[in-house]
Amino acid sequence: MNDKSKFTTKDYLLSIQHLFAMFGATVLVPLLTGLNPSLALFSAGVGTLIFHLCTKFKVPVFLGSSFAFLAAITAIVRPDGAVVPENVPLAQGGIIFAGLIYLIFALIAYFIGVEKIKKVFPPVVTGPVIVVIGINLAGTAIGDATGNLGLADGLTGEVALNLGIALFTLFVVIAASIFAKGFFKLVPILIGIFCGYLLCVILSFAGIFHMDYSAIANAAWLNIPFKTLDVNGVPFMSLPKFAMGPILSIAPIALVTFMEHIGDVTTNSTVVGKDFLKDPGLHRTLMGDGLATLFAGLVGGPANTTYSENTGVLATTKNYNPRLLRLTAVFAIILGLFGKVGAILQTIPGPVKGGVEVMLFGMIAAVGIRSLAEADLDFTHSRNLTIVGLILVFGLGFAQLGGLTIHFSTFSLNISGLFIAVVIGVLMNAILPNTPDAVRD
Repeated sequence: MNDKSKFTTKDYLLSIQHLFAMFGATVLVPLLTGLNPSLALFSAGVGTLIFHLCTKFKVPVFLGSSFAFLAAITAIVRPDGAVVPENVPLAQGGIIFAGLIYLIFALIAYFIGVEKIKKVFPPVVTGPVIVVIGINLAGTAIGDATGNLGLADGLTGEVALNLGIALFTLFVVIAASIFAKGFFKLVPILIGIFCGYLLCVILSFAGIFHMDYSAIANAAWLNIPFKTLDVNGVPFMSLPKFAMGPILSIAPIALVTFMEHIGDVTTNSTVVGKDFLKDPGLHRTLMGDGLATLFAGLVGGPANTTYSENTGVLATTKNYNPRLLRLTAVFAIILGLFGKVGAILQTIPGPVKGGVEVMLFGMIAAVGIRSLAEADLDFTHSRNLTIVGLILVFGLGFAQLGGLTIHFSTFSLNISGLFIAVVIGVLMNAILPNTPDAVRD
């Protein structure tokens, strides 16, 4: 498809497929933190366009709400559990400073150069890190598939029903991916969501499954900047305020997401088959993330980050045209401005999302395994086994514990399992001797 050609019906459907993939997680962050969900969609769409502009329109990435900032923003906006709308501008100030830290990292990456960075992140490090990204998301997929009811009480009837819906959705996605022909083979996720949603509607009419349409009733038709309020009284756009406490609580998290960014861009590069760390360059992808996060802070949205969900769509469909992601960004902006439209997507049941997520997140982990296989690493050599093993155990282990929280006098910093995995991999790769038999020619 030529970048200057007109969008076709197929392009619109492919972009909507990306929209479905990112929607749940992007909206979930503001719902948990107390920010405005419609504004999260709007700032994610604008942030994605900013990212593409910074990266010369070469990287097929969508930016959505970052989960890394969740705890810090929640502590400011919802200090006692209830949302305090007056605290939202304070959180915005911290998010802006996080974006500025990203820009500093971009400057450092520009002067250091990509080759030195790639030596720090060889396949023996990036491969298992990609696996960690995919497997860490597995809990989210299974949680949605069970309706987030858990299995503590065993396989109850409600959990079994949710799992049945998720498995049906997953089966449709797999069937469309493998057996569909022509255009339908390109939109397996969209087909799976449609069929899963339709099944839930039928079960709802039969009184077997509950569909919640309250989000549609509560949403505004049109979100007007600085005037429209969501259900928590949080405005659609507000001006930031700067205070040292919130800045110190939020801004340092950029140190964590910097490492996560490298892992995400490496994953995207592996899926697409192009080295985006080299062209357009890590400094440009960091700049894109930084400016997008800075914009989100200016208007009142959550910090943005590259989205694994959309990378999973790329891996599933094998359609890597960045223009489709820019069209998805436009759709996200429209959803953010027209509240009723975005609210419709919020009615997609958890089990339907879970069935799709099993496929998407599994694809990401599989890409990491493929990266290791293509690097032709010699796993009879203890050095490679050690690095890969430590990355997997530390990355997955700390993720199960919710990361590592370090308390300072004025703020707390939560370090993700992914960040720990990257640091462990980089350190082990630098420390352990690299003997000739580590990689076969």
